Amino acid sequence: YQGLAGRSTDEVLQLYAAHGQQLKLQRSSVVTQLLGAIKKRLKEDLKSLHSFALELSKDFQRQSKTCLYQVLAAVQGVQLQNEAMQMFQIKAFDLEQSLQEVTERYEKEKQKRRALHNSLVELRGNIRVHCRIRPLLPFDDAAGHSVAQDRQRNFSEKVAYAADDETVLVKCSRPGHASINKTFQFERVYNDLESQDAVFADVAPLLTSLLDGYNVCIMAYGQTGSGKTYTMLGPQLEGNLVFSIEEESELGIIPRATQEVFRLISEKPPGSYWVEVSVVEVYNNEIFDLLAKDSYGKVLGVKRDVVTTREGKSDVPLLTHETVENASEFLHLVNRGLQLRVRHPTLVHAHSSRSHLVVTLTITTVVFGDNFGTSWEDEQTSQRLNKEVSCTFPQKMRDNKSTSSSRASSPVQLEAIEKMKQVKTRLQLVDLAGSECVGMSGVTGAALRETSFINRSLSALADVLGAIAEQRAHVPYRNSKLTHLLQDSVGGDAKLLVMLCISPGQKYLTESMQSLGFGTRARQVQRGQVKKKNLPVSSKAK
Repeated sequence: YQGLAGRSTDEVLQLYAAHGQQLKLQRSSVVTQLLGAIKKRLKEDLKSLHSFALELSKDFQRQSKTCLYQVLAAVQGVQLQNEAMQMFQIKAFDLEQSLQEVTERYEKEKQKRRALHNSLVELRGNIRVHCRIRPLLPFDDAAGHSVAQDRQRNFSEKVAYAADDETVLVKCSRPGHASINKTFQFERVYNDLESQDAVFADVAPLLTSLLDGYNVCIMAYGQTGSGKTYTMLGPQLEGNLVFSIEEESELGIIPRATQEVFRLISEKPPGSYWVEVSVVEVYNNEIFDLLAKDSYGKVLGVKRDVVTTREGKSDVPLLTHETVENASEFLHLVNRGLQLRVRHPTLVHAHSSRSHLVVTLTITTVVFGDNFGTSWEDEQTSQRLNKEVSCTFPQKMRDNKSTSSSRASSPVQLEAIEKMKQVKTRLQLVDLAGSECVGMSGVTGAALRETSFINRSLSALADVLGAIAEQRAHVPYRNSKLTHLLQDSVGGDAKLLVMLCISPGQKYLTESMQSLGFGTRARQVQRGQVKKKNLPVSSKAK
């Protein structure tokens, strides 16, 4: 400002303009330099960014290719796995079909083998033996006598099993000794889950033999509490001695067999068959008629005796035979007889049967003389003759031919009656009293005496089978009323099926082994070919 003193305004303005222009030039130069630096830096940054972008693009391409290869490899792997899975499924399906075919062939072969075995059994006269293993029940845990806690736990252990449908496996063990597995072979073995239906399905074919002219006997054998009465009759009503018929699926062999017999009879010409039933018990080696009535019509057990006829057959004189026309009448009579059956509670079984029950169905077949043992006439002619005879005779045909012929009112009826013959076949259904270990059952007094008679009669039955198996000249049937009564079934011409019933628990191992031994000995009995009653052969040919 000092240099401006004394100068004119124009000069000052020029100086200011020149100074301002100089400043502008300086500023422009600085800005130009800054812009140049910025451009240079931007170019460098852009170049580096471009290089980075190229590297990134190349890296992305490499990684994309790698991922693509991995995806393709994974897809190929999945495809291979799918193909392998499909092949596995095809093979599994083929194996399943092959297994099913093999199983079907096995079942068919098993049925054929069983049929051939049954034929062999019939030719040899062997006794069929089936074995049923009951499930563990609540009373199996209760001690019959004082034992230690650990031993009581062992008592409830299951030791008897159905290895298959023909083999029983028993695990035998003693303290301080190694366990030993014993096996027993029978015609059929039922495990603890098999129903009453399954049991009866193997019994039913025998009933067809009954109408074909063969005697049949089915008996249940085993220790007390092993399920014999349940198998033969079914569940018993609480607080009563009779069995329940409300649950059909729970019915035992006796009611089911009767229903099947009447079903088979219903398929035959009317009037050609009629059925009679008797119910007896063997108690303390005495035979009691459970259908006998006193003079006032009251049912009471009357003592009977068993004798041997001239033909060598066992017979019970004066035994009550009731004619029945259907299964309901039969069940009513059996329940009536069961109310008189002797029972007594023990530590093993609260409803222990103290007697052997024998229910007998006698089926009488009307046969005409000209056709006896040969062939029937035309079915319509047979039905006409049966109708004419059934009109002349009531269902309870026990009168002889002379009495019956006096009632005839036409020559056709007289001729039919003269030619008529009767063939009787019997179905015996036996619920044996159970063998007992006195120390376990805890019986005393009268019950102890009953146990003694039960065990002695069962021992006599085993002796009879042993004598038959060894083909001794003398068979001791008369050592017991039971064996004398069952003489025709055990050693005669009846098809005999023994249903062994055993308990699975360790507590009853000794009794179960005894029952299995009895069944094994029974299978070895050869009685010769079972005889058939002379019945006509059904034929359309004249």
